[in-house]
This record gives sequence, C-alpha cells and structure tokens, in this order.
Amino acid sequence: MNTVDLRSDTVTQPTPAMREAMMAAPLGDDVFGDDPSVQALQERVAAITGKEAALFMPSGTQSNLCAMLSHCERGDEYLVGQNAHTYRYEGGGAAVLGSIQPQPLAQSASGQMSLADIAAAIKPDDPHFARTRLLCLENTWNGYPMPADYLDHATALAREHGLAVHLDGARVFNAAVAAGGDPYVAVRGIVDRFDSVSVCFSKGLGAPVGSALCGSRDLIRRALRWRKMLGGGLRQSGLLAAAAHHALDHHVNRLADDHALAQRLAQGLGGIDGLTVRSAQTNIVFVDVAQGRGPDLLAHLANDGVLATGLIGLRFVTHLGVDAAGIDRAIASTRRFFEQGGATPATRAAGTAVY
Repeated sequence: MNTVDLRSDTVTQPTPAMREAMMAAPLGDDVFGDDPSVQALQERVAAITGKEAALFMPSGTQSNLCAMLSHCERGDEYLVGQNAHTYRYEGGGAAVLGSIQPQPLAQSASGQMSLADIAAAIKPDDPHFARTRLLCLENTWNGYPMPADYLDHATALAREHGLAVHLDGARVFNAAVAAGGDPYVAVRGIVDRFDSVSVCFSKGLGAPVGSALCGSRDLIRRALRWRKMLGGGLRQSGLLAAAAHHALDHHVNRLADDHALAQRLAQGLGGIDGLTVRSAQTNIVFVDVAQGRGPDLLAHLANDGVLATGLIGLRFVTHLGVDAAGIDRAIASTRRFFEQGGATPATRAAGTAVY
C-alpha cells in the first residue's frame, strides 16, 4: 500500500523531467560567481518579483535570516507575528546570530497583526529601547493568502515610521494562484509592497532544495556576505538552480490542482462529527479534533498509510505527490476512526475505546 504523505509540501520528489533538467544544467563554481544556471535563476527571480537582484539560498530559513541580518544591526528589533515562521520556527536565528530583538505581536486566525498593535510596538528613538527597524509579514499564513488591503495598510504604516518591510513568501506562488489570473502578475503585485521577499522553490513548486532572497542590489550585496558567514555558499549549485528553473516553467499553474485537492479534503472532512475544519484556501487544511483525540487520529491515519502532522492542530498539506485517490483514502480513514469510537489500533486491540 502506497503512503499518502500529507505532512508537508516539502516531501515532494523531483519529477523525472526535473531530474533530466538538473543533469543537463551547465555548471560553474557559484562562490566565484560563475555558475551560469544560478546566475540565470537569480536574474529570472529578480525580474519576476520586480526587484533589482536576487540571491539563491539553500533554504527559506537562511533566506529569511539573511534578510533580517541585512536590514538590521545589533540592537535593532523586528516586529513579527507571535506564530510567524520567522519568529517561532527558525531557531531564533536573528536573536542568536544577529543580536536582533524580535517583538512578537498577537495575530488573528488568518495571521494578521492589528495595525494598532503594530503602531504601538514601534519604539521611540531613545537609548532605553531597541531600535525598531523592520516589519516581517508572511504570505500565505497557515494556508491563508493575506488580503491585499491588509498588506497595503500594514506596509504603509511601517513606511510612515521609517521601517523596512520583509515578506516571508515561502508559499507566495500559492497566494498568487489563489488570486486568479496570471500568477506571475499576481506575485509581482503582492511583493511590490515589500523591500525584500524570500521565495521558496522546495515546497509546492516541487524542487528538492532552495529559496531566493530578492531585494535591492545593496541589500543583496549585504546578504551575500551573510550567506557566506552562515555557510550557505555553494559550489556547482546549478544542479539545484536547474530544478528551480524547471519548477517555475512547469509547476506554478499546477498549484491550482493542489488547492482543488485541499478543497476536496476539507469538504470530505467537514461532514464528520468531532472535526472542525479551519482552513482550506490554498493547499493547507487545518483540522481541530474534539476531546483531545488528535494524537489518536494521527496514529490511526498512520496505521492506514496516511501521514499528517499535529503540532498546531492536525495539518494536511496537498502537493504534486498526492492525487484524488489519496485524498479519498485520507477521508475514508478519518471516517473509520470516528465510526469505531475514536480508537487507535492499539486501543482496539486492547478492547478499549478512546472518548
């Protein structure tokens, strides 16, 4: 029985065509700046995002970190959502490695910090306070595309106070596809508001490795130095850049298929008593399980060959490695769990149901 892996869109495997593109890529030493595939990718992503330059990175975490280190100095601070990836899930890199203080703010269910909270958190120019220098936003956030009017108002507020603005755009192409129309036009429209943006190739776009930081030439010059210090200088990385090129050529519009599968999953789970579906606007579906039975449901699904995660509620992520049959298996397995009284395989074997 094949596994239906819905843990993340990072589990995607390079397609045969992507592997062929990687093997055919012209290569050089990128630390010397002479890998033609990397140079072409950086120019392409800079053009897509409308920025002056771009820098290929091994990961989105490194890309976001280099952005914060390039925007801020020791003793500065950045404003960020308290559940945002750059604050909660990136090892505290800005604080540990850059002496940059995070100022986390409360977020709504769709990931938005209130404008009033942002304004109140901006410190006066006083030696008692860290210097507020940067606002970090995220799009998508737990599968929610950030509304355009919110992005307009939040970035305008930041600029009124002299702050730079950075977008963690790990799934910004998902947000662009959800907006409809030409996704490249939509991406440009989203990121035009920001001084810098991190774009990930190894999630829904299906590349095995890589992100790009995009911004001004001066910002990217600083980021290149930080990337070197962080150990992110790669040699014949055109192999990886070729995968990103292929993803941009072939895997952007197909993100709509992932969104449709997420809707299929959400609709199938929505009719099950004991579950509350929270999000299915792009390729991520969050589910709350009544009476604390989430861990038992995860164990039951895994026993049926369906994988998900449960760190912040049950999370199912669709991607190019999942099809409609796999989604239907996940729905059917979840239904069986509740029909059997919410029991795991172990508790059923012991004759005890979990309620």
